[in-house]
Amino acid sequence: MARLGFIHDKLDIKFLILYLMARVAAPVDFTTLAELSFCDEGVSYFEFAESLAELVKTEHLCLEEERYSITEKGRRNGSVCESNLAYSVRRKCEANLARVNTVLRRDAQVRTESEEGEDGSVKLLPVAPPPATTVDRVIETVPEVVDKVTGFIEKQQEKKAQKAAEGDFAE
Repeated sequence: MARLGFIHDKLDIKFLILYLMARVAAPVDFTTLAELSFCDEGVSYFEFAESLAELVKTEHLCLEEERYSITEKGRRNGSVCESNLAYSVRRKCEANLARVNTVLRRDAQVRTESEEGEDGSVKLLPVAPPPATTVDRVIETVPEVVDKVTGFIEKQQEKKAQKAAEGDFAE
């Protein structure tokens, strides 16, 4: 029986997975990656699952905590082969990725921890994500630097005031 769609074999499915993983905003679980991959009638569940396992085995993808991410090897090899995907498949992928990336970015911004009080109450505390860039790290350290500078200035003013007070008593 002839296959429908532009994806015809496992190699095409691997190209598709690498194409998707190079563009997804964060590591994704199996279900999300499967939903992204079923954008063409030629992708079957079993061939998708086999292709995904083979990409992990060959270290094109990394599986940590039940989430998949692309490795540098996968990114490099995927970029060479992505032109093998049909234009219409890439367009469908981009539309699906836009939806998924919006959700992933929003989820990455909302982080909380819970803290249980002695009386049995629970506090929900916001947790900031770790700084991702050099600019983020600099911005994160600004309040600490301002506190240190302010403390230094206050100490200098106190010393000056003490010397002035000692000078007043000497007269």
